[in-house]
Amino acid sequence: MTDSVGVVATQRAVLTQRGPLVLASGAALAHVEVAYETYGELSPARDNAVFVCHALTGDAHAAGWHEGARRPGWWDNLIGPGKALDTERFFVVSANLLGGCSGTTGPQSVDPATGRPYGPDFPLLDMADFVTAHRGLLDHLGIDRLHAAVGGSLGGMQVLEWALQEPDRIDRAVLVAASSRLTPENIAFSSVARAAILEDPDFHDGRYADHGASPSHGLKIARMMAHITYVSGTSLEAKFGHRRATSGTDKRLGADFEVEDYLQHQGESFLRRFDALSYLHLTRPMDYFDPFGSHPDVVPSTRFRLLSFDSDWRFPTAHSLRIRDQLAARGVAVDHTEIASPWGHDSFLLEPPGYHDLVRGFL
Repeated sequence: MTDSVGVVATQRAVLTQRGPLVLASGAALAHVEVAYETYGELSPARDNAVFVCHALTGDAHAAGWHEGARRPGWWDNLIGPGKALDTERFFVVSANLLGGCSGTTGPQSVDPATGRPYGPDFPLLDMADFVTAHRGLLDHLGIDRLHAAVGGSLGGMQVLEWALQEPDRIDRAVLVAASSRLTPENIAFSSVARAAILEDPDFHDGRYADHGASPSHGLKIARMMAHITYVSGTSLEAKFGHRRATSGTDKRLGADFEVEDYLQHQGESFLRRFDALSYLHLTRPMDYFDPFGSHPDVVPSTRFRLLSFDSDWRFPTAHSLRIRDQLAARGVAVDHTEIASPWGHDSFLLEPPGYHDLVRGFL
């Protein structure tokens, strides 16, 4: 297709060739690899780079197709020739998060000191650590300054942290359905998800791999519950209504409605691509994230574009307005638009009217 970047492959960069990666906690990782993909061509002046930060369960594969894949990258509708992130103009970089399970160093990676997977001994992470790895990748690629950084949900939180860490490195920042501080409700949902994993009998204090086991039941429940928060009541009603998935005898205590089958499918498919320890390590930094408190006097030169969706109840518009007001109070250039969409938080992955046009115009 002419609007696709085509077949792509994930690459890996070693960030610790000159020394360990020191985390916000003071812990250090002796060997760190980052999985990433790039789309488009870097200009001779190296001034057209756009960094894409993914959400909680995303990965480096944001656009194009892997060989033999049945579906494209998770933001393929936004990235490609002529799209909002136009790869005929921009050199787009997408990287997997530190602590993840899709090629970047994380809990199931081998600890060089022991020769065994880190497991539960993997150090606790901070939002700043995600950005430290991103910065290291940019240095590896020889890119000093970004034309833009773009992220949705947790991705937008990373972009905000980055702009405050390096106030002169990012020209433009696009934050979609993001937050600068979670509400108690947000933290509560994540806490229940983590409890489902931690209390699974097969968790084995995080050493489940040593036991040839996996806390798959807990991880499945965590995903099912989280997925409910990513959609909206309107979208669930339109897709499923009160329809039953089966005919004949009531299942009663088992899954009987179409929406239940849908959540079962979401949970089962998640198990094929995600690790329980990574889920724990990537959700917790969101709870502690408070960048305006951590960087009280920083005034980034970055221009910000904030987008939220009227049906998003996970990170509703109030979260974006808090970011807007905090940045504006520091004299930072910032604009916000609330977009009408029936799809809830997941709208940032879709194409509600006007959304991609606003991104394209800002970039």
